[in-house]
Amino acid sequence: MTAPAPQSAPMPQVMRLHLTDLRDCLRAGWADYRAAPLFGLFFSAIYVVIGNALFQMGAGFFTWTLILSLGFPLIAPILAVGLYDVSRRLERGEVPRFSQVLPIIWQERTRQVPWAGVIIVTFFLFWTFLAHMLFALFMGPSVLLGPPDDLQSYLNGTGLTMIAVELTVGAIAAFLLFSLTAISLPLLLDQELDFVTAMLISLKVTRENLLVMWVWATIIAVLTLAALIPLLLGLLAVLPVLGHASWHLYRRALS
Repeated sequence: MTAPAPQSAPMPQVMRLHLTDLRDCLRAGWADYRAAPLFGLFFSAIYVVIGNALFQMGAGFFTWTLILSLGFPLIAPILAVGLYDVSRRLERGEVPRFSQVLPIIWQERTRQVPWAGVIIVTFFLFWTFLAHMLFALFMGPSVLLGPPDDLQSYLNGTGLTMIAVELTVGAIAAFLLFSLTAISLPLLLDQELDFVTAMLISLKVTRENLLVMWVWATIIAVLTLAALIPLLLGLLAVLPVLGHASWHLYRRALS
């Protein structure tokens, strides 16, 4: 299957970001959420439903809960496109309407965003496989058939070391994916570029603003993981603000 070739667009210029930009983007994200709260609640509710469904797959199993908790932030960005469009319309002085925003999301299925989604899903599947391999490496090959599913089994030297390694490897994988998608997803919505070029631009933005983007990734990870408790309901407040803020950061990162 071959990705459709979009029309060419001028290559954007990468701008220098500062930590104060993150503060301003979060404020702008909160302002967008307040200006169009129904959209934020609608799209974040999708995260809550999907996230709870994922956790139900491993209900009662500590192993699966750990893997899905660490892997959930890897797939979260794909549904943010709707929030980006809302911010774009507010930026233009428009009043967003579901009759306008939802068709835009539907139209994206024939453009480049789904191909970025393939990369995200591939990362998630790879992370799931790698997490099980790390379980086997530390806890023994037998865990591949049925890893211990109680917290007490991991509260020893080997278990705690394994969790530390899982966190480290998961953080590296998440930051790599973040570097590829933080700017590329809103860019693909806003301009006619192929997903490979958009991801390379996103990677360049991260490389040239490493400290700022690392802090931004940390903010997203901390707030998202904190919002998973209880029952992911915190995502109803956190995700809309982060989604809108990501749009504003994209606008500051490229010209």
